[in-house]
Amino acid sequence: MLTYPLFLGSLGFWEIFLIVLVIVLLFGGKKIPELMRGVGKGVKSFRQGMNEVEDEFKEATKDLEIDPDKKSDETK
Repeated sequence: MLTYPLFLGSLGFWEIFLIVLVIVLLFGGKKIPELMRGVGKGVKSFRQGMNEVEDEFKEATKDLEIDPDKKSDETK
């Protein structure tokens, strides 16, 4: 089964080409690198935030982990 990321499954080559062409015409060739840099910084910031949340979650659940060698009074 072939899956497509997000909405790109229904877009063909010419549709993507047209979208890129419109972006170039709207922003100009000099603004696109600046725009992409901003997007890259946003993605990096998002990933850092996700990693921080994951680390906090792991730290919080670390105390809840049960040692398999320890048996509770109920299992004796």
